[in-house]
Amino acid sequence: MKKYENFSRALDNLQDIYRYQEPYDNVVLTGLVALYEICFEQAWKAMKEILEYSGYKESATGAPRQILKTAYQAGMIGDQQLWLDALASRNNVAHACNKDVALDIIRAVKSRYYEMFVSLKNEIETEWL
Repeated sequence: MKKYENFSRALDNLQDIYRYQEPYDNVVLTGLVALYEICFEQAWKAMKEILEYSGYKESATGAPRQILKTAYQAGMIGDQQLWLDALASRNNVAHACNKDVALDIIRAVKSRYYEMFVSLKNEIETEWL
């Protein structure tokens, strides 16, 4: 599945986030936020593709929030609130020119979201493909 392959590559790239430590210069901070945004986008699009393939009509809307809720109901993700928090962080990427917002996103990726993505990848590989 193409979207899943894109997500897997984005997750591999996101792992680079651990190579950098605070304080970040502006270029590194911007790049790390972009790695997160790309990985999140590819994750929910992979979920959408797999849910549609598996017959979940609710995934046809294409809205990330609906995809996350459907994925939770289907058992693809285990912590709906964590994913909704990640969606809120993704939505804040537009404000990442504010250094505090960007730092909050990167800290959340390192402490919560990276493992969330890894869990999704493992779930898809073992239960959905």
